[in-house]
Amino acid sequence: MRLPRHLSGQRLVNLLKIFGYQVTRQTGSHIRLTTFKMGKHHMTIPQHNPLRIGTLSAILTDVAQHFQISKEEVIEQLFKDER
Repeated sequence: MRLPRHLSGQRLVNLLKIFGYQVTRQTGSHIRLTTFKMGKHHMTIPQHNPLRIGTLSAILTDVAQHFQISKEEVIEQLFKDER
């Protein structure tokens, strides 16, 4: 499945709630998310519209590594309703 080219940072923040991520703080245009599933994990999402494809790819890779699943599984879970 291809990565969406039109995804905003705020939309990604909302989608990552599937994995238990919650907003813990925001500084300027960057949103800090934290999850406690499978251990504590933090990540920062830029609130850009749209996100650059490399930035999105790196974020999804980070999520996949934390949850010990493939990046394709993360993509499938996040974007299954956007086909």
